[in-house]
Amino acid sequence: MRENKFGRNQEHFWVVGLDQSAKILFIELIGLGRQNRVHADAPTVFRMAIYKMAVRVILVHNHPGGQLQPSQNDIDATDGLYKAGKILQIEVADHLIINETDYFSFADHGLMEEIRKSGKYELLGDKEKELLKIREKHEEKLSIARKMKSDGLPEDVIRKYTGLRKVDLEEL
Repeated sequence: MRENKFGRNQEHFWVVGLDQSAKILFIELIGLGRQNRVHADAPTVFRMAIYKMAVRVILVHNHPGGQLQPSQNDIDATDGLYKAGKILQIEVADHLIINETDYFSFADHGLMEEIRKSGKYELLGDKEKELLKIREKHEEKLSIARKMKSDGLPEDVIRKYTGLRKVDLEEL
């Protein structure tokens, strides 16, 4: 409400930093955008949190048009920032969308829980890395099989040397 009429027509993005006991350490405006978007990248979002040694942050941005429902871009951006915070060991506790009279809380509506569970923007764990290696090895075998097939080698020879199944060769 402190913004002048012109500023109210732009999206703003704030970060609220909290300590271990949920005491507010800082509130920082990190972005001033257009009427329907504002840029907030991870280095900018977490810079002050690192400096002030915050253990969690709350993201806040406004929708000048008044609608509080998050867009898919809002959800995706929150997901990416949540995962970046996870790496930095700074929890993104909530994301609030505000207008001049009300707010929408990602946490209150279950979106933070969905983001916690989503695999999007997630670094791969050991199981995922192993599955990726298996898939890459299979793709390599398929590539060799394609070359062998183009050289006119019989299917049984291709299967013998690549270890591929008949079904795999039928897909070539």
